[in-house]
Amino acid sequence: MKFTTLLPVVLVLAAVATPRGEIIEQILVKVNGDIFTKSDLEQRQIAALRQKGQAIDLKSDPNNVQLRKALNEITPQIMVDAIDELVIVQRGKELGYTLSDQQFKGVVENIRKENKIESEEQFQAALKAENMSMADLRRNLERQMIYQRVQQNEVLAKIGVTDDEARKYYEAHLKEFTTSPTVTLREILIAVAGDPKILNVAADEAAQAKTREIRTRVTAGGENFEKLAAELSDSPSKANAGLIGPLSVNDISPELRKLIEVMKSGDVSEPVRTARGYQILKLESITPTETMTLEKAREQISERVFTDKRKAEFQKYIQKLRTQAIIEWKNEDVKKAFEEGVKLQTAAPSL
Repeated sequence: MKFTTLLPVVLVLAAVATPRGEIIEQILVKVNGDIFTKSDLEQRQIAALRQKGQAIDLKSDPNNVQLRKALNEITPQIMVDAIDELVIVQRGKELGYTLSDQQFKGVVENIRKENKIESEEQFQAALKAENMSMADLRRNLERQMIYQRVQQNEVLAKIGVTDDEARKYYEAHLKEFTTSPTVTLREILIAVAGDPKILNVAADEAAQAKTREIRTRVTAGGENFEKLAAELSDSPSKANAGLIGPLSVNDISPELRKLIEVMKSGDVSEPVRTARGYQILKLESITPTETMTLEKAREQISERVFTDKRKAEFQKYIQKLRTQAIIEWKNEDVKKAFEEGVKLQTAAPSL
């Protein structure tokens, strides 16, 4: 957990005032007696806007259409998350989950290390900059801990992936476990001197002749291709003794693929005209198409199937908690935002 600086934003929600004109906190919703306030919503909206790269103050421009649109887009999900967090934390407290003094101390130490806060004065200043007390920090950390423990123990621990599920996933997604063939080459390029846009017959013939001579030195003279590439090639690959790849066969040009198809490892091609000059290629190695076996793919499959099942099971669990909860809405606009968020969540396709 790292500290972030929150910028002020004012929502168009009327605050509750006393007869003396004192502004008090506005409660937007009660969930089993626990409250979610206007300030809580604003803080979450600020964090969401910052995450999207937006930080605009409605006080300075109350008619900002773009910001209003952004708030309309993010508030439904914010309200869904807020209600879900309340019911999950409440469930965790029923199960007896708490954040011990020792755990809290350990988390605080990690926060200080991550943010390079060396003294208690610096830490208190950082809290103050966030408009947060030590009690606020502990309350937030405890909510996070309880939320995670409930999710782990009530949902994740009860999910498994059967052999039949793994096999069906493997068969339906076989391409995901199949790798394309790859090829590794070495090259020697002899550039044609002069302007490449202007045909210079003499220069072209000279480059071609030099390339053929180099090929003969390799194929007939037995000289080392890598050594000649490092000494004579005009390609940047000379720094690696002409090494190119490994390359996916699917990513190379049809012409080059056709050339490679008739070669064996160690073969050296005839000179090939390129945009820069003449090139000879040595085939270092080629790997065939490989399909991972079900046994080897099992771990990846389990993670993917588990992820999908986790989403589905968590939604069932959270829907049960929502249904059992007593939710008292104090603001119709916020209620509508929550209902819209639930609809969007239900309509979202499973990954």
